[in-house]
Amino acid sequence: MARAATTADAFNAVAEPRRREILDALSQAERPVNELVELLGLAQPHVSRHLRVLREVGAVVVRDKGRQRVYRLNPQALKPIHDWVSSYQHLWEERLELLEDVLADLKDEETHG
Repeated sequence: MARAATTADAFNAVAEPRRREILDALSQAERPVNELVELLGLAQPHVSRHLRVLREVGAVVVRDKGRQRVYRLNPQALKPIHDWVSSYQHLWEERLELLEDVLADLKDEETHG
């Protein structure tokens, strides 16, 4: 089966690190393209291309504010990613509990050993 296009779903869209940086920036506040360009240190056409992909999967929404286009995060579009990652939460909790047990044993050995 062929891999879905980058714009087909949020998973593929956020696989690109620069797009995740854009989402991080937009999680703090809505921003115009020029502000994202400054924050990321990328050329404007690159930021616009990444924003287009994020817009197509619904991860960001845009509105006109005077002569600027302002982007904001749409967290609902990222819910499938959250739901998928959440299914692994119990594994991390189990591993952290095991690590806590090992650390407690080491501390006990150090104290009594």
